[in-house]
Amino acid sequence: MSKEIKIPSVGESITSGLIAEWHKKDGEAIANGDLLLTLETDKVSTEITAEADGILQITIPEGEEVDIGAIVGSIEEGGGSVAPKAEAPAADPVKVEAPATPPPAETAPAPITPAPTAQPVVIATDPAPASKPAVKKEEIPGRTTRKKMSPLRRKIAQHLVNAQQTAAILTTFNEVDMTAVMQLRKGVQESFVAKHGVKIGFMSFFLKAVVQALKDVPSVNAQIDGNEFVQNHFYDIGVAIGAPKGLVVPVVRDADKLSFAEIEKTIIDYATQAKEGKLALESLQGGVFTVSNGGVYGSLLSTPILNPPQSAILGMHTIQQRPVAVNGEVAIRPMMYLALSYDHRIIDGKEAVTFLIRIKDCLENPARLLIDA
Repeated sequence: MSKEIKIPSVGESITSGLIAEWHKKDGEAIANGDLLLTLETDKVSTEITAEADGILQITIPEGEEVDIGAIVGSIEEGGGSVAPKAEAPAADPVKVEAPATPPPAETAPAPITPAPTAQPVVIATDPAPASKPAVKKEEIPGRTTRKKMSPLRRKIAQHLVNAQQTAAILTTFNEVDMTAVMQLRKGVQESFVAKHGVKIGFMSFFLKAVVQALKDVPSVNAQIDGNEFVQNHFYDIGVAIGAPKGLVVPVVRDADKLSFAEIEKTIIDYATQAKEGKLALESLQGGVFTVSNGGVYGSLLSTPILNPPQSAILGMHTIQQRPVAVNGEVAIRPMMYLALSYDHRIIDGKEAVTFLIRIKDCLENPARLLIDA
């Protein structure tokens, strides 16, 4: 008995996926529950397991894109090994007798060929350009490698281009002195880890600062839907995470209601799931604002691109010791450049600058985050 292996539905808006990897070989014995293949879509990766014991028969190989519901293989139930396909029996040889040699034919006189008539000289010309065959540039083996873009990478590319084409993106910059945050982290790190089992990082401070700024400048927590202005009254913040297969933005739900420890644990869980390709589709939907930390890669300054339909995104950057003026004197401080990209159709320059300064104030005076000042 044969059981079909079908690609299941993995999300309402997902219609196809790429067979990223078969974890079992064609003809291999498998058990119910064994991991069979990984399906990579434009949003998440999904693992498909066996639903019966038997022998795996693969019909669609790795690297092929398939529709949701497509049959990519089957499981031949009953165990054992795959019997080799029977070859058709060789046909008995047929004796073929050579035909008798025909008698030699009489030699006919050679026909008389008239002398050729002089022809005008014709100079060959190249055919019309349309008739020329297409010539592909020769590629030297080993110098390049070609492979299909994954659905996730194609979706990222399309998403970024659409953001640039549909929104009036503008970026404003500022810088923040991270001295107070770094001193606070250093002072409570040991007890924080002992109590919560995770370190307190910079991201929890930034998410708390973003929530406060969104409350103070609510127009940033809004979006355009057709001809309507939609004001959000919740604080689901996306956190951009670099995964092996591309950038993903899981959402920290109700960040205003979470403690610093709960935010850190949520981000760590998301980072682990992204690394293993196990992020659920629901984790990537519904954010109202995004925070992207290019500083972990050493970025000093950048202009982040919006994550539609959101209207703004905050870019964090590397912390760098720089000379700054403090109370009329030059001091060396750990400074970070901040970049706020926003949709100018919905957010005015004054609001964007006010929002960014509010984040700066919260980080340079982190006690405000604790007392909502």
